[in-house]
Amino acid sequence: MQGMTQDRPLHIIGILLAAGSGKRFDPCGRQNKLLQVLPGGDGIGVAAARNLLSAVPAVLAAVKSGAEELARQLQEAGCTVAVCPRAEHGMGATLAFALDQAREANGWLIALADMPYVKPDTLRLLAQALREGADIAAPLYQGRRGNPVGFSRKHLAQLLELDGDRGARNLLNVHPVTDIPVDDAGVLRDIDAPGDLA
Repeated sequence: MQGMTQDRPLHIIGILLAAGSGKRFDPCGRQNKLLQVLPGGDGIGVAAARNLLSAVPAVLAAVKSGAEELARQLQEAGCTVAVCPRAEHGMGATLAFALDQAREANGWLIALADMPYVKPDTLRLLAQALREGADIAAPLYQGRRGNPVGFSRKHLAQLLELDGDRGARNLLNVHPVTDIPVDDAGVLRDIDAPGDLA
């Protein structure tokens, strides 16, 4: 049966990339932007984690060294937290590290911790697309492709080779993508500067 392994649903794990430097938010590096509190009361990183946890049974959050408070908050929210030793090398390096920690899954829903406005329903649609056989699933809002993006095991080897600041975006340019139309501007909205918190 498509999307099933031995009559069990495919095991999809969430990957939360939370190891960025956030220099555009605070060039001095004194504030971790993912700890900044949103109007709803959660920190940016925790809000993104809660949304992801609403769609998949487990989330691995990759953080950078020295982010103990963020790690504590993400663990309390229900994530497994792993400290990426090469976080300073960029998003590609962090993603490859995180996937190596969760390589037992059948697929991964890869989310950015500075995108807390993605709707849980959007995340569930992406996870369902993977379970139904999509190799790559991405949300489409008003004709624009956003984040998070789901990948099946088919692309694991290529994802593990990522390094530097190049994420997985190039794979979407060279492989078929199942676009999921959504009414969710959050798939395009990240928090880069203090003004984005409003």
